[in-house]
Amino acid sequence: MKMKKSIRWMVMLAMGLMLVSGQAVAGEVYKIGLSLAITGPTSDAGNPYAKGVEDYFNYVNDTKMLGEDKIDCTIRDDQYKNDVTKRNFEEFLDMGIVFYLNYSTGSTLALKRDFEEEQMPVIPASFHAGNLENSNYIFLPIASYSAQAIGLAEYIVSHHSGGAKPKVAMFIHPSAFGRGPVDDVKKAMEAGLAIDIIEVVEHGKNLDNTAMLKRLKSKGVEYIISHTVQSPVATMLKDAASLDLIAGSFGQKDKFTFLGAHYTGGNDLVALAGPSAENFYWTTSYIVTSEPGEGAEMQVALAERYGRDEKAANSHNYANGMMVAQVAAELIKRAKEKGKEINPETLYEEILAMNGDKAFDPKTTVGPVTFSKTDHMGVDTLQLYVVENGKFKSAGEPFIPEYTAKISQ
Repeated sequence: MKMKKSIRWMVMLAMGLMLVSGQAVAGEVYKIGLSLAITGPTSDAGNPYAKGVEDYFNYVNDTKMLGEDKIDCTIRDDQYKNDVTKRNFEEFLDMGIVFYLNYSTGSTLALKRDFEEEQMPVIPASFHAGNLENSNYIFLPIASYSAQAIGLAEYIVSHHSGGAKPKVAMFIHPSAFGRGPVDDVKKAMEAGLAIDIIEVVEHGKNLDNTAMLKRLKSKGVEYIISHTVQSPVATMLKDAASLDLIAGSFGQKDKFTFLGAHYTGGNDLVALAGPSAENFYWTTSYIVTSEPGEGAEMQVALAERYGRDEKAANSHNYANGMMVAQVAAELIKRAKEKGKEINPETLYEEILAMNGDKAFDPKTTVGPVTFSKTDHMGVDTLQLYVVENGKFKSAGEPFIPEYTAKISQ
C-alpha cells in the first residue's frame, strides 16, 4: 500500500514538474490594448492602421523576436466615439495591459487625465501637438500636425516665385483633430513666417466644393493646405480639376497648388482622386512603398505574409500602425534585455531612454524615433512627397521645420 502511494506521489510530482516546465517553455504573455475607428468616421485610416498593428505583433510572436514570450494585443473598434474609447481603455486596464495604443485626437485629449492617474505610457495615432500639453505619458510617434503644416508653409515660402507674400487657405477637418495646427501656423506667422492666411475652411459633408473653390479664387488664394482625411481632399481635388484650377507646376499663376498633412495623402488618396491627385504635395514622417527601399520592402513583405490585399500593403496608414507596434515591441525587448519586469513603469523608463545612441530606427520612417523626458515627439524629421504620374515621389531631402522650434521657445 505504501509502495502504491509512493508511486502515486512520484507520478504527481513528475506531472507537476512537467506542468512547471511547460509554463516556462510557454513564456510570458504581455498584454497591449488598441482602441481605434476600424469602422465609422476616419475608418479609411483606422482600418489599415489596425491591420499594421495586428500583423507586426503576429510577426513578433511568430518569429520569436522575444524568445518564448509573446505579445497579446487586443484590438477594439470604437467607431471614433470617445465614450466607447474610454470604456475600452478601462477594460484593457482590467486585462492587465502594460502599454496602450490610442487613436483619435478627441479621445486622447479626453483620456489624458486617465493616462496620468494610471501612469500608462500611450502612443496615439493622433499627432496633435496639444496631446503633449500637461502630459507625462503620451508620446507622439512622429512630427505633430502643427509641425507638418508649418513645414508645408515653409516650403511654400521658399518656393513661391511671386513678390508678395503667398496667399494661403487652410482646408481642415471640423474637429479638434482638424483645428489643432491652425493656431500654431498663425504663431509661426507672428514669429516671421511670411505667408498670409486668407481663409480657414472647415469642410462639412457637402460633396460639392465648387462654390468654395470659386470663392477662394476670387480672394486671390494661391495655395491650399489641407489637414483632414483623404476622402474630402479627393472630392475637393476632383472639383478643382473640373474647374481647371489645379496647378500643373508648383505655384502656377491663377491656379491652386494643393498640399496636405499626413492623413490627407498617401496611395489611398491617389486611388480616390485618380488623375486629379497629380501634383498634390504631401508631408509625413513615413516612407512610401512607391519608392524602393528597405522599409518599403519590409512593409509589403509583412502585409503579404499575413494575407493583406494590395491596398492595405501599400497604405501609409498600414505603415503607421506597423511602426507604433515596432516601438512597443522594441521597448519590451529592451526592458527584457536589462532583466526588468515588464510593466507600464519599466516600459515608461525605456521610452524615456530612447535617444542618443539608444535611438530606434524602425525603417518605416524617414528618420529615427527619439524620446526623452522633455521630448515626447518621436520622429522629428519630415519628408515632402509629390504625385508624379500617379505615384508619390520624394521632393527634396528629409527636413525638420524651422519654425516648430521657434514657436516652442
